[in-house]
Amino acid sequence: MEKLKAIIVGATGMVGSYLLEILQEDDAYRNICIMTRREISGTGPKVQQIKVDFDSLAQTQLTTKPDVAFCCLGTTMKTAGSKDAFYKVDFTYCLEFAKLAKEAGCKKFIMVSALGANAKSANFYMKVKGQIEEAIAALNFDTFIIMQPSMLLGKRKETRVGESIGQAVMTTLDFLIAGPFKKYKAIHGKTVAAAMAKTGKDDFQGKVIFESDKIAAY
Repeated sequence: MEKLKAIIVGATGMVGSYLLEILQEDDAYRNICIMTRREISGTGPKVQQIKVDFDSLAQTQLTTKPDVAFCCLGTTMKTAGSKDAFYKVDFTYCLEFAKLAKEAGCKKFIMVSALGANAKSANFYMKVKGQIEEAIAALNFDTFIIMQPSMLLGKRKETRVGESIGQAVMTTLDFLIAGPFKKYKAIHGKTVAAAMAKTGKDDFQGKVIFESDKIAAY
């Protein structure tokens, strides 16, 4: 199998940082490009860093063709501060990155969304997640893989008090979630990252959705 060139956006977040670690250790990936606002220290020889202004992504061009593009961008309403700011990160930045990858000739796009994403949802967060899924699907990548995790477990660089409480509750009650509700079990960010790395290597065609239970079992 020919070794892969990957590009990641959102490599400083929880899932993205786990993904970067995993890809550096995976011999199937020979080159990893990360697009970030600030330089990440401690990366290995396979990693190339591109500092970008995310508000100018539309004017950016990729100089090499990635085999796989990974989108791990995402924020919260509290962190963003407003609906407009949230939309900019979770929709605009993600879509501009997807367009860059498509224009560079990338055929496989893998993104982190959320369980329950629905463009018609009354919940703003889920609505935006559903809208970005639809917008990227319309770009017609040969392979478009959507990871829809339930509540994420793991350490974040920023503190999310509400999420920390939710993690504690979900972890405590995890044994009660079974059967058709199994997909709502909390899942570790590293598990999601590992599934992304694996799907990047495996053969999929078209749009494929991995809900949380499928991610955990993959």
